[in-house]
Amino acid sequence: MSPESAEAIDQAAYAWVARLDREGRSPDLVSELDAWLAGDARRRGAYLRAEALWTKLDRATLAAVAAPDEAARPAPRLSRRSLIGAGGAALVAGLAGVIVVSRAGLVSTAVGERRHLALADGSSVDVNTASRMQVSLQRRLRRIRLASGEAWFQVEKDPERPFVVEAGHVRVQAVGTAFSVRRLVDGAEVYVTEGVVESWLADQPGARTRIAAGQSAHMVETAVEPSVAVSPPAGEIDRKLAWRAGRIEFDGETLAEAVADFNRYNARKLRLGSPDLAGKRLQGVFRADDPEGFARSAAVVLGTQVEASRGEIVIGGTKG
Repeated sequence: MSPESAEAIDQAAYAWVARLDREGRSPDLVSELDAWLAGDARRRGAYLRAEALWTKLDRATLAAVAAPDEAARPAPRLSRRSLIGAGGAALVAGLAGVIVVSRAGLVSTAVGERRHLALADGSSVDVNTASRMQVSLQRRLRRIRLASGEAWFQVEKDPERPFVVEAGHVRVQAVGTAFSVRRLVDGAEVYVTEGVVESWLADQPGARTRIAAGQSAHMVETAVEPSVAVSPPAGEIDRKLAWRAGRIEFDGETLAEAVADFNRYNARKLRLGSPDLAGKRLQGVFRADDPEGFARSAAVVLGTQVEASRGEIVIGGTKG
């Protein structure tokens, strides 16, 4: 008898959650559920994921849900039970930023958009603004191709199926850990928040850089020697990953760097009215979706003006 597929386990888990919601947690039903969970080590994780999705769907407005092959047609309005009963076999979009990826899928975010992915293997991904990635969960390999942008990965441990993120020529592999990868023009930036990862260039698989929790590395695609992992100052990694909570945090960055960071998250761009302001340094915590609030705060500190229009926000404007 062949082993039960991961997709079949996921579908059964969703069915169990829907049944418990419909019939209630009677002793007999709970006992039946316990017996099912004990039948395969993978079932408990699948059940917990289905239960978490059920809770999220209960809070969400299901206005537009479609499978990939239905993307060109208007999606019907579905109930929570009918949606989760489908087994999560495709991408589920429009759920307050929550997406479920069963085996494979293309995920993209617009400027200013963030999304959370729940992967079928138990891993999860937070996807930052203006990002594009391809998810492929194969029998022997879990692969994420990050074409652009940035993502933070919480990886479910599975030594038999390596978890590899491809960002251009940069490769980052983890077994069970948490880390972020950001595509850069010359390579990728890696921050590790838990465990250890290995990173290398596609044409130099033998020259690997180990990056432990609390460390980071700038992987340069044209590097001749392996990149070196460094330990940033205390709190820097948390600041770099504040986007997961919708914040941007600065601690000594220049105004030019701050403007560039805000412009990643907003269609309404910031601009400096005077080049003399570019090197000014600042500190603070700001909402990523409030560039005008940031501009006015910076202007007060720097003793300058702000000119705001529908198209842009100029720090160091000419208004008196």
